[in-house]
Amino acid sequence: MRFFSIDNYLADLNVAVDEIGGAVDLLGLCQGGWMALAYAARFPGKVRKLVLAGAPIDVDAGESDLSRRAASVPLSVFRQMVKTGGGRILGQRALKLWGPAELDEAAIRQALQLPERGLNACLGQLEARFRQWYARTLDLPGTYYLEVVERLFKRNQLAKGDFVALGHRINLAAVRVPVFLLAADGDDVVVPAQLFAIEGRIGTPTHAIKKAVAPCGHLGLFMGATTLSHTWPDIARWLAEPAPTGRLTSPDFAVSQF
Repeated sequence: MRFFSIDNYLADLNVAVDEIGGAVDLLGLCQGGWMALAYAARFPGKVRKLVLAGAPIDVDAGESDLSRRAASVPLSVFRQMVKTGGGRILGQRALKLWGPAELDEAAIRQALQLPERGLNACLGQLEARFRQWYARTLDLPGTYYLEVVERLFKRNQLAKGDFVALGHRINLAAVRVPVFLLAADGDDVVVPAQLFAIEGRIGTPTHAIKKAVAPCGHLGLFMGATTLSHTWPDIARWLAEPAPTGRLTSPDFAVSQF
């Protein structure tokens, strides 16, 4: 898999969508968010609704720890990391570069949004499971990884309209489906501005864009107890609502307020 590229993953996603048939709802978390957006712009007729959570769409719209490090580290360093990994970026090496190799108990409680007191009986098990998951950072194909670093984080091509996927230049204005944007107010990986900058670039009318900011950090968006029990049910109800047929052009459609 070391030669797999962004196009490989988009092509695989396209096969899966065609196998399902009809227009699908895409939920993109973090890196999956910009990929879901790129797919929706590349194949606008195949997507019904989009949910993007903690996704770096425009890295120039705000500065995060991730975008700062990507900008400051020379591309040659990333290439050397791939070379030493035999054509892959090894998960443990990436973890040391992008974040702390380990999280302490306080950080784990914060990520999982656990109360300061209580849960003593199961806290040890939760913490052990989290540490095991956190340490098992996936190895990634070197080709894909270098493309993401250079094209998304160093050149910001998706936001600037220079991103090419599956032989076509991606025009974000082609996305005219309802979109739900979820950001975290304490996110040091993807700051809210890097996600919300999408509003001025996609073709979806403002009234069909739903936004929410969760009181958590990056990991809390996906695994925080409060976010999972409050925000994601709202998103599920939004997804269950009928979407307008065709591309959104009329102000008659409005996203429900929860």
